[in-house]
Amino acid sequence: MWLVVGLGNPGRRYARTRHNIGFMVVEELAGRYHIELAHRREGYKIGRGSIEGQRAFLVEPLLFMNMSGPPVHRICRKYDIPPENLIIVHDDLDLEPGRLRIRKSGSSGGHRGVESIIQSIGSREFIRVKVGIGRDPSMTAEDYVLGKFTKAEMALIKESIARAADAVSCLIAEGVEKAMNRFNA
Repeated sequence: MWLVVGLGNPGRRYARTRHNIGFMVVEELAGRYHIELAHRREGYKIGRGSIEGQRAFLVEPLLFMNMSGPPVHRICRKYDIPPENLIIVHDDLDLEPGRLRIRKSGSSGGHRGVESIIQSIGSREFIRVKVGIGRDPSMTAEDYVLGKFTKAEMALIKESIARAADAVSCLIAEGVEKAMNRFNA
């Protein structure tokens, strides 16, 4: 069983912002694999289905980004999902828009949503699919990530979302090493 979690912030105010690219990737996967995401009182949206012949859950935590860990921990415990079968999809300021980076484990890299997950599950040994959103040096990081994509960025971002969904599918079907070789280039 796989658990694919897209990170973002809940609510209309944050929809389609740079920080919510994880939600956008999960929604792309849900559409591709006909997995319906339903609201849960426990603070997340979840859907269960099959990705590349493997059983999988798709999840969007509905708490703010820096509180993503508790719902992820509850789901991992409830369904006995080990950290190595957890895939977190999130934005990365240090990657150019359009770039992806897959990591098997590691630190949070300053991402508060990832840090919350590390603290909650007590492990750094989960897979990350980082989706580049770049930086704007004239803005604070917070203002930038909470800003919406410009029209000029949208074509590249749509492509990034599709590639990130392809990367998750590859991870599940072929393993992390093959996915890293294919998508980290």
